[in-house]
Amino acid sequence: MRFPVLLCLLFPLAAPAQTFEAMPAPSPQDVTMTVTQDSLPAWIAAFRDRALAAGISAASFDAGMAGRRIRADVLDRDRNQAEFVRTVWAYLDRAVSAERVAAGRMALARTGAAFDRIEAAYGVDRSVLAAIWGLESDYGAVKGDIPVLDALVTLAADTRRGAYFEGELIAALTILQHGDASPARMTGSWAGAMGHTQFMPSTYLRFAVDFDQDGRRDLWGADPRDALASTAAYLAHWGWTRGQPVAVEVRLPPGFDLLLADVKVVRSVADWRALGLAPVAGDLPGGPESWVLLPAGARGPAFLAYPNFRVIERYNPADAYVLAVSQLARQILGGAAVQAAWPRDLRALTYDERVALQRGLTAAGFPTGGADGRIGPKTVAALRAWQLARSLPPDGFPTPDLLARLGR
Repeated sequence: MRFPVLLCLLFPLAAPAQTFEAMPAPSPQDVTMTVTQDSLPAWIAAFRDRALAAGISAASFDAGMAGRRIRADVLDRDRNQAEFVRTVWAYLDRAVSAERVAAGRMALARTGAAFDRIEAAYGVDRSVLAAIWGLESDYGAVKGDIPVLDALVTLAADTRRGAYFEGELIAALTILQHGDASPARMTGSWAGAMGHTQFMPSTYLRFAVDFDQDGRRDLWGADPRDALASTAAYLAHWGWTRGQPVAVEVRLPPGFDLLLADVKVVRSVADWRALGLAPVAGDLPGGPESWVLLPAGARGPAFLAYPNFRVIERYNPADAYVLAVSQLARQILGGAAVQAAWPRDLRALTYDERVALQRGLTAAGFPTGGADGRIGPKTVAALRAWQLARSLPPDGFPTPDLLARLGR
């Protein structure tokens, strides 16, 4: 799931962002509840055999599944994701607020000794870890209070994405079986993400570490060391390059070919410099691979993204989230905010408008590969081709005005 243009963010900032690895994207269709509290015991009985076959002991299963209930609030949050839209600049306004920057500086100072050790062990920049911590749980203040097992049971028994969440439920039961947490202690977000940096259970099993060496991999307690080190281990596993930026704001030269602003157009920083790209502030670090990102189209800021951008995408695949991590990390260290103006007169397209855009492009001879309301690479490519055919700037950025032109 990539959203390189007008962001259809599927996770409101009012709650912690989620660490979803390969999680299926939600859809506003098929919203009928498929399980109720009355039917849950039968589902649990059927699931028991599958869980035991996956290695969960009968004792662990019975202890973990006792008293589970269907949560209507979880289903409501899941159902309403697809209609939630926010522009990238509105998201960044909240994600990288002055208050969050100030809190990040205090958190970094307060936890400095731990960051020293984590940075030395994993080679991941402390400012980036602090930024993820801030975005995911406001530095531990909002870790989520929903019983993870209830959330996962609800979403697993709801067959729309049942297979994915059943796997996460088995992972959560495995955590209990290992003794890392009790059912009561295992709380988190509506979708089952847990702790200071919001790991899904399967991610916990693969990457969580006992950094404080107390015998447990604890992501929930007041001490954030295990959570921060686990996040560092995750990023290091996916290829984090220490000292390399995530994204640097740049100034494009006059007449820049907007078709070069594509994640598939990867060049060295030296090549981009030769084309006239220059940093808006500070330096433009060198590197063998980088690409130009226009998250708000041709009218908005431009960024040169580095391989670490892709590493953060492993944590959360939305471009706005990765830019928020980059900007929050930068500002925590005293760097400047985004300098170029965002096109604040624009609004995000609604779900129905995004579907209409895809259908209109396809009808005009520029197929998008379907009309699902998700602005992915095929839709962007189709929109760019349509813009080129009409001598418009080919930035692939969907706006209400373009939708109106398409319908003429």
